[in-house]
Amino acid sequence: MATFIISGSRGTDDPTMATLPFMAAKSAKELGHDVVLWLWNEAVILAHKGVADHVTGVNLTPLKELLAAVQAAGVPIWVCGACAVARQIGAGDLVDGASIKGMPDYIKAVAERDRSVAF
Repeated sequence: MATFIISGSRGTDDPTMATLPFMAAKSAKELGHDVVLWLWNEAVILAHKGVADHVTGVNLTPLKELLAAVQAAGVPIWVCGACAVARQIGAGDLVDGASIKGMPDYIKAVAERDRSVAF
């Protein structure tokens, strides 16, 4: 089993790229790996309740379904705190399984994990 931190930076402005980190996190978890999903930049909006309901990438599974699978698998969803503040997103706005984290948390996770995958 490997450990992964998978990060996404794209949001509703690019539905295909926004969906890919969720696909990767779901796939890695299904293969038995330990996964953390890190959302930063525009991707933080995807952790806002209800937003995933309206995101579908080109020829991809709707984000709503991928988010549900990631949540059901217990993958932690970390949301960049500075990025969330810039978009007026608070902890109460987040989907289940998501939490606000800082850059030190991200850097620590990257240092401790076997692999870092960025979208």
